[in-house]
Amino acid sequence: MGSKNKLKRFKENESFPNVFQPLRDEVLKGVFPHKGNWAEVFGNHNPLVVELGCGKGEYTIGLARMHPEINYIGIDIKGARLWRGAKTALEESLTNVIFIRSQISLIDDLFARGEVSEIWITFPDPQIKFKRTKHRLTNLEFLKKYSLVLQENGLVHLKTDSEFMHGYTLGILQAMNMEIMYSNHDVYKNEGSPKEVLEIQTFYENQYLELGKPITYLKFRMPAL
Repeated sequence: MGSKNKLKRFKENESFPNVFQPLRDEVLKGVFPHKGNWAEVFGNHNPLVVELGCGKGEYTIGLARMHPEINYIGIDIKGARLWRGAKTALEESLTNVIFIRSQISLIDDLFARGEVSEIWITFPDPQIKFKRTKHRLTNLEFLKKYSLVLQENGLVHLKTDSEFMHGYTLGILQAMNMEIMYSNHDVYKNEGSPKEVLEIQTFYENQYLELGKPITYLKFRMPAL
């Protein structure tokens, strides 16, 4: 994408009512006004589901279409990417979708304790190199952050093309005796995956499928840590 298109999208994001771009210092200092008040932003007290690393927002949008009775927030640091999801939500008048341009590591500064009912992590970078372990979205430090914002025994979903990421996460969950509700190493060949996993496919997921890569899925409960 050319720099002119990026600048145009950055500018449009500033005008979109469904995009929030808090400053890092604002979030860290605890003055982000929407933390603990997302029900007021949406205008209802419906369950709140968050997608981490939402990219173009394809999954956030797909879930919002499927469940209008649930509020969804997609988080990504790439403003030019989430622009697409925000624009689609406005074009389709989806009032249950919001996007936040922010680092995922700030999740416990964006949401209050117990404010989120579920978290989706879709096709994250597996960060295979050992020195990148701290950036894996299912490492222990990130899981601790999720436990702070999730309701007691809230749900976490991991959908990925990376067998490494699937196995790494499964190992951590088993070591911590967390409740694994569902595990599938190839959702399109093995039966039992929920419709949210089978009926929503991102651009990159379709590319992985064309290459014959299996898509894996984990669903687990997140107790207080």
